[in-house]
Amino acid sequence: MKINEVINVLENIAPVSLQENYDNAGLIIGNREDDCTGIIASLDVTEAIIEEAIQKKCNLIVAHHPIIFKGLKKITGKNYVERTVITAIKNNIAIYAIHTNLDNIIGGVNKKLAEKLNLQNCKVLLPKEGTLKKLVTFSPIKNADEVRNALFKAGGGTIGQYDECSFNIEGKGTFKAGEDTSPYIGKIGERHSEQEARIEIIFPGFLQNQIIQSLKKVHPYEEVAYDIYLLENQREDVGSGLIGSLPEAMTEIELLNLLKKSFGLSVIKHTPILNNKISKVALCGGAGIFLLPQAIAASAEVYITSDIKYHEFFDADNKILLADIGHYESEQFTIELIAEILQQKFPNFAVQKTEITTNPVHYYI
Repeated sequence: MKINEVINVLENIAPVSLQENYDNAGLIIGNREDDCTGIIASLDVTEAIIEEAIQKKCNLIVAHHPIIFKGLKKITGKNYVERTVITAIKNNIAIYAIHTNLDNIIGGVNKKLAEKLNLQNCKVLLPKEGTLKKLVTFSPIKNADEVRNALFKAGGGTIGQYDECSFNIEGKGTFKAGEDTSPYIGKIGERHSEQEARIEIIFPGFLQNQIIQSLKKVHPYEEVAYDIYLLENQREDVGSGLIGSLPEAMTEIELLNLLKKSFGLSVIKHTPILNNKISKVALCGGAGIFLLPQAIAASAEVYITSDIKYHEFFDADNKILLADIGHYESEQFTIELIAEILQQKFPNFAVQKTEITTNPVHYYI
């Protein structure tokens, strides 16, 4: 199996196009065309993780956090990033990062957290804009079904839980074929009128090349007319954070104890207890204070995230219980998620979860 086969599986689930603009998801080190000898799933990439991969004869590490966020002008081994990169290259270890693109899908990092709390009816807290596009094309009436079916098969026409969605209207198209053409209908040098179907579908932007290729493959015309529009619509299954409901309401103290038990926490930083019953829970793995306004607006009684600064705790303003459980702690189950994704697709291949805890933060209790 090639490394590229693993990458294709990951990017079909969490396309790189869904990452935030500051991110560096994707293949960071290595050659896509190399054979894959084994995979290690991890949260971070450190020298210890590289050594683990070498010992276990795995030449691909799939991590949540990119080892390289910014460009490296020199690689001299002066810090852990440079030493990790040098060791990986020397030992032909490929590193792939699946970061904010995995955060931004509804079945990603936050869904794993929600499962640990048994949350139900989960929805994206802040749906992402600018990820949807619309295709408009024109087909002879008799070929319209074939064109539509090809577009649906390529991933177009899905709106929420509905698929094969399209809008169609009939009209008259005209064209005149040039001297060096081979027209499907009509004659060279003469204007031709044809009853055509105008077909409109919505599709995820990352599928654009696939959609266009499928359209051109089945469309009967030599030159296919089509328009693509970028939509501002929110995509409800893509975005930041998650909100869901507990099976039964509980007190804030009970919720904090559930967090400690479910996530193996020794400490939780939180705002003052408000003596509210908790039924709706908002959460975001990693640094997620930017979603606090959305959590409040969605009527969540608690918002769980990490990396909250001192003054940011004031922003809860007695409207919500704000809980900081730690960055590593909020994303620790991402290792499990990555392994599950790959094991499901490659059940007979060596996919291992790292045995190394990379959390750099320790607590003296």
